[in-house]
Parts: sequence; C-alpha cells; structure tokens
Amino acid sequence: MNIHEYQAKELLKAYGAPVAKGTVATTAQGAAAQAKDLSGDVFVVKAQIHAGGRGKGGGIKLVKTLEELHAEADRMLGKPLITPQTGPKGASVRSVYVVEDTTIARELYLSLLVDRASGRVAFVASTEGGVNIEEVAANTPELITTLDVDPASGLSGFHGRVIASALKLEGDLAKQCGKLVKTLYNLFIEKDASLIEINPLVVTKEDKLVCLDAKMGFEDNALFRHPDIVELRDIHEEDPAEVEASKHDLSYVKLDGTIGCMVNGAGLAMATMDIIKLYGGEPANFLDVGGGATKERVTEAFKIILSDPNVQGVLVNIFGGIMRCDTIAEGIIAAARETNIAVPLVVRLEGTNVERGKELLRDSGLAIIPADDLDDAAKKAVAAVKAAA
Repeated sequence: MNIHEYQAKELLKAYGAPVAKGTVATTAQGAAAQAKDLSGDVFVVKAQIHAGGRGKGGGIKLVKTLEELHAEADRMLGKPLITPQTGPKGASVRSVYVVEDTTIARELYLSLLVDRASGRVAFVASTEGGVNIEEVAANTPELITTLDVDPASGLSGFHGRVIASALKLEGDLAKQCGKLVKTLYNLFIEKDASLIEINPLVVTKEDKLVCLDAKMGFEDNALFRHPDIVELRDIHEEDPAEVEASKHDLSYVKLDGTIGCMVNGAGLAMATMDIIKLYGGEPANFLDVGGGATKERVTEAFKIILSDPNVQGVLVNIFGGIMRCDTIAEGIIAAARETNIAVPLVVRLEGTNVERGKELLRDSGLAIIPADDLDDAAKKAVAAVKAAA
C-alpha cells in the first residue's frame, strides 16, 4: 500500500526526521488561506498523487505570492497529471501540498527497501539526488551505494558512517545523517514498510539536512498490525478493479494484455502468464483466487476479469489441492451465466475432484473449451483470442 507525500512527511516528523513545514488542501482557496500560517513569502505547490516524476509533469511549482499559489493550485486540482509513471491517462489530482521553500545547497538521494537478492533491508544512497535518479542508476551506477543491514546484528553506528561517507557528508552533517539513518530504519521496521524513499534529501545553505520529498510503501500482508497506516489508504489512487478484488480477498493486478487469467497460487499464476506470452499472447491480469476459494469468490473473480474491456478471452488454470475442482467448476458455471460471458473461455483443471469438475463443465451447456494441461490451455487460449479478433 502506498501513501501520499504529505502523509509520509507526517510519519517522518513523528519519528523525528527533519521535514519542511507544510499544509495540505483540496481547494485553491484553502491552499492560499492555509499558506498564511507558513513562514516566508515563497512556497512550493505539490500535486498529491501516487506516482513519481511529478516535477516533469508540471505537478511541482515554486510560487512567490499567494496569488500565484492560488493559480497553480487551481490549475492542478481536479485535473489529470501525466508523469512518466502514470501512463498517458495520468492521475487525477485531488489535493495539493503547500510547503515552505527551502534554500538548497545540495540534492542527495537516500532510500530503504527490501533487497530481494540478499533478503535484507538495504539502504541506497547517492550524491546525485533529484528528478533524474533513474538515469543515474541506468548510466552511472557507480554513483550509487547499497548497504544491507544484517537482521541478526541490526543497525549500528557503522551504517550511518558508511551512508554519510557515500553522500560526502562531514562533521555535523555526518552526525545528522547518522541520526536520520537510525530514524528511517526504525520507521521502516516498526511500520513494516516496503519502501521509504527520500528524493531529494537536501543540504540547506544553513548546513541542515531536510527530507524535501518522501515516498512510502507498506507491506500489504502486515497491514492488519497497523490500523493507523490503513487509515492513510486512498482508494482513488488505486485501480477500481483492484480495490474490488481486495474486498473479496483476491490478489489482482491489472495488466495491458487481452487474455484474462484466473489461477490459484502466485507461482502458478506467474507460470500461466509466462506461457501465454510464450505462445504469442498477452495476459490481461494477474489474479490469484487463493488456495481455499469458495464458489462465491470464484464468481467475483470472473466478474472482475470481465470488467476489463480489453479482455478478449479467459484462461482458468486451477490445480486443486486444498481447493476442490468441482467447487471451481461450480463457480465458473455460475459466473459465466451471471455475466453472460461472450469471450472464449478455456479451462484447465487438475487435482482434487477433477473428474467431477470436468463433468460439471461438460454438462453445463456452456461453450467452455477444455484443456488437458497448462501447455494445451495456453495454446488454445491464444488461438481462440486470435480467431475471434
């Protein structure tokens, strides 16, 4: 789960990290009025969406008067903001974050994430912070330092010193960096975060470190431990189908292809998508109904898949271990009838009660294309979609 920048800043502030004072508003009038409580005459107006690259899309503007602030907030609010991470449709701006201007001497980059290679939490640091950090990573990776934290020994002063050295910070700035490293790590661990990104982390002209921007994501499977984080969820920033899927305990991610996939088990779902691509098709989604799905959950999964107008065919690939194949078959039949499915439907079942499941599908009177195995299913799904195009 991701949160907005202003929410991330509140969490950073609560843990003692240095952030510039700011205020959030949902109207241009509110933004201008609330800015009066901030110090100085220069402000930064920042569109609040769950995507990076806002500056490149015109979503971050420096203003020098309240009139300019009002005009920029009015320009952003209620409009789609298109950035390199939103896609061509952009994301609708529902709030703006107004922040006191900060006098910047240097821009740095600092983040924490889960390093999948080492299986540890890792710091990533670079002296080249700012809007082009992706280009730095691609073209000059030697400018980026990665430092893992051993879970057995935990964080120590060593980590702060290494990060400070990587960022070329000395003296009091190095001490500030060490404190910030500890703060970010504590926040990351205590809140089960998956990402904390400070870009840029700035050195001000007064030799102070300030988290000028912040992005945070949290592990979905740990949210039950953090009701305070759940309250920060903004479903307007999520795909409506993914929001609906979460209500039924379905793992769903929309993709750009034409073949809808309903599978049980994340590994099998990945394999299904891979083999669809192998035979020249494109998966329209990742959808894992789980190991103990009910008939009702399968029906809802079908509805969600078919709600995507790009879906031109559906492939159901179920290995019934805990889940019984006859239960899946009943859900498929109910969903196909309820949704009046009009695209090719390929079904591969294997496992517990498989013969009963296949019998139910045969006797349903529906135009279901049976498959013997995953290879056969993928071939038939791709062929059916191409034939119908």
